[in-house]
Amino acid sequence: MRRLLLVRHGESEWNASRRLQGQADIDLSARGEQQALALKPTLAQLGPDRVICSDLKRARRTAELLGFSSAQDEPALREVNVGDWTGLEISQLTAEQPQAYRDWRAGTYAPPGGESWDEFVARTVSVTRTAFESSERLLVVCHGGVIRALLQSLLGLPPKRIIPVGPASLSMLASKPGEEEMRLEVFNFTPGGVVVDAPD
Repeated sequence: MRRLLLVRHGESEWNASRRLQGQADIDLSARGEQQALALKPTLAQLGPDRVICSDLKRARRTAELLGFSSAQDEPALREVNVGDWTGLEISQLTAEQPQAYRDWRAGTYAPPGGESWDEFVARTVSVTRTAFESSERLLVVCHGGVIRALLQSLLGLPPKRIIPVGPASLSMLASKPGEEEMRLEVFNFTPGGVVVDAPD
């Protein structure tokens, strides 16, 4: 069974205050570091044979804490660029621009100066597919938006049907030998339980 292991970075300093990050290069919080360390034994058990990660600090540090300091940096795995929304609190957006925020979460709206959902999906899926061609168990340490983009492309799940991905959570997709089609095995797993109220 070939497996694609998807891990969102641990909680960042801006996640803690529920601010949109996009491609802002924000560090993990102390809690985020603890979350990544808690997930480390699970990843060791799964034994990925290749690891790629976003080059933003919060993803790179998560990969290191998981025990994969030699993970290959991939700038194409950066979070979606949210343009003028970078750094804004989610509560402010939902109060002042509720429809725009809902449309953004559904992949049908890009904030001013931001990246379209289709562009984002194309760049993240391309680098992941290429890496997966030479791997039986690929680990991708990235961002919540990247995981939702991959679930849309590989499973046909539209972003509006996917809850936010939990910090330092594991999602897994698998395909049987000889089959291209993938199926979802795990979503939003953390050692402390399933996460259902994660920040974007």
